[in-house]
Amino acid sequence: MAYWVKIIYERDTYVIDLKQITAFCRSPANGKLTFWLPDNGYPIVIHPQSNPEAYQKVREYLKTAQRERRESYWVRIVYERDEYDIDLSRVHTFSRTPGNGKLTFWLPDNGMKIIIHPQSNPEDYRKIVDYIEKRTGYHLG
Repeated sequence: MAYWVKIIYERDTYVIDLKQITAFCRSPANGKLTFWLPDNGYPIVIHPQSNPEAYQKVREYLKTAQRERRESYWVRIVYERDEYDIDLSRVHTFSRTPGNGKLTFWLPDNGMKIIIHPQSNPEDYRKIVDYIEKRTGYHLG
């Protein structure tokens, strides 16, 4: 079932199915929320002060999406001082570097590379490794 929202961003009005978005990024410093449109990777950046209605709609969706884990697998990770909510079920490639064990994957909507190190971010590293093993049956070690 779709989760349509209407958002005004940079003078344009968008009608977006948030269920098609694969990742959201929130900056704890200023609260800005970013996501990328699935068809073209275009970033939509929402600030809680300048667009409170749209900001609240997206936050409500994230709460709902994380509770409903039927087909999706949402995780929250901290990467480069921002919080990312990512649907790992929509990520199709994971890579592990021998030696340091870092995990790499790319966000589907914008191609952004996410690198998680086991020493500097062990909790998020474990979330991703657990997902890979559960979903694929493969151990990347």
